[in-house]
Amino acid sequence: MEAAKQAPYRTLKNMILASMIFVPAIPFFCAVSIGYYYFTSSLEKQTIATMDRIVGDHGSMIEMFLSERKADLALVANVYKFQQISRPETLKAVFKHLQDKSNAFVDLGVFDESGTHVAYVGPYELAGKNYKGTDWFKRVIERGYYISDIFLGYRKVPHFIIALTRQEDDRTWIIRATIDTLAFSEMVERVRIGKTGEAYIVNREGLFQSQRRSGGVLLEKDADSAMYLTPHQGIRILVKDDVQGESYLWATAWLKGGDWLLVVRQEKADAFRSLRSAAYLVILIAILGGVLIVGMAFYVTGRIIARMAAADKEKQELNQQLIIAGRLAEIGEMSAGFAHEINNPLQIIRAEQTLIETILGEMQETGELKEGENLAEVRDSVNQIKVQVDRCGAITQGILKFARQKEPVSARVDLRQYMDEIVALVAKKASVDGITIKQEIAEDVPAIQADPGQLQQVLVNLVNNAIDAITQTSRTQAGEIKVRAASTDGGVEISVSDNGSGISPQNMEKIFTPFFTTKPVGKGTGLGLPVCYGIIEKMGGSIRVSSQEGRGTTFTINLPAGG
Repeated sequence: MEAAKQAPYRTLKNMILASMIFVPAIPFFCAVSIGYYYFTSSLEKQTIATMDRIVGDHGSMIEMFLSERKADLALVANVYKFQQISRPETLKAVFKHLQDKSNAFVDLGVFDESGTHVAYVGPYELAGKNYKGTDWFKRVIERGYYISDIFLGYRKVPHFIIALTRQEDDRTWIIRATIDTLAFSEMVERVRIGKTGEAYIVNREGLFQSQRRSGGVLLEKDADSAMYLTPHQGIRILVKDDVQGESYLWATAWLKGGDWLLVVRQEKADAFRSLRSAAYLVILIAILGGVLIVGMAFYVTGRIIARMAAADKEKQELNQQLIIAGRLAEIGEMSAGFAHEINNPLQIIRAEQTLIETILGEMQETGELKEGENLAEVRDSVNQIKVQVDRCGAITQGILKFARQKEPVSARVDLRQYMDEIVALVAKKASVDGITIKQEIAEDVPAIQADPGQLQQVLVNLVNNAIDAITQTSRTQAGEIKVRAASTDGGVEISVSDNGSGISPQNMEKIFTPFFTTKPVGKGTGLGLPVCYGIIEKMGGSIRVSSQEGRGTTFTINLPAGG
């Protein structure tokens, strides 16, 4: 039955719930998605800009280092003449001065125009060797200066040189310095970006000109070089996988007039770690927001449906009260006529019954009738006619009383004292049946304006009904009736509760209907509660009932407070 009551609300609840979830969820997730897109785009641009700046700064530093070494040699060539610089002691002094300025110089040598190494200072035995056929010598003669790639040369050790020519009268000579490859490589590798960022240099053939932190030996070919060795201006940034399938963020810039390529790379996951953190944060926000929306939707929907159910229940109760009031009004109009019509034949029956009793008495006195079983049965029948006529008379009197209810006489009633008087009227009857009556009268309960006699009739009727309900059930606990009175907003609430048999659901809607009773035949007329209903209604109040079959019933009266 409870499921049937909830069925009309199920569809409405689902509609409200869907509206309260999807209506806020759509703009919420749109806002989160748009915010995530712009935020991640900003982070991605910031990451790329950082990589671009690092490559630019590092490339400029390397170019400056080479330019400074070239300037050092140019200064020496301009200060000293060939005869001076060719002297071992002068060349040693110059080399020491250069090393004091920068420890990147490994050795220093002077060559004549035929390529002969005429003077040398350094750790190798290179004086007197001829370099006319070497690539670097040809290049420096053609260009006037030259910075070589890493090569082995006579020393069979990877190194690169900086050389430039000096024109002196009709003589051309060359000064050359070898740069410390290890120190240069360390300078190139100095870039640290995140956990996996690294920098290195390759030449146009993709050969390592500096070591790579993740593995890469000088003069070996970088297996990934085919991917990034393409001509371009400025700094180029791309995201691609290396030959092992690892995704990297690459940034490249050409150095040394396009002979060397500076490569800076970082694992994509490392480079865009902030993006991943942002994604996790957005997902967390979306989940929490979704949970909050769904939770609030369920909570608010439940509250709305509960209030709608309560309003519908109140509406049903009001409709029921209107129906009962209408029935009472109709019955009130007809009851007086019914009572008079019934009373007329009742009076005739009563007269005939009296006549029969008189005749029987006279016949018995004259001896026409003798005592016997038949005579006893006749007398029992006559007595039964009298009992039933009296009962019908009581019913018609109740109907007349119901129809002729007079307007209440308003008086100030102090419930704290008044309730004691009511309980005293029924306490003896209750105690005979082993029933306890308890009072719970609030100290702050206000006085009311009511007809004391009619209010007494209502309360006594309710307590008597409670006593009957308790006595009609087999109890495992002591019978108990509670009479309560408490203040409410603008009024007073009086309740009479019992732990009796209760009222079945099918009878709940009928209890205020005239002539409906659940009491055994001869125990009730079915007019007590309708009369109570009418009295309370005329006082400007209301009466309602709640009951659980087998557990008890509570009648609650609400009346306006009075001065």
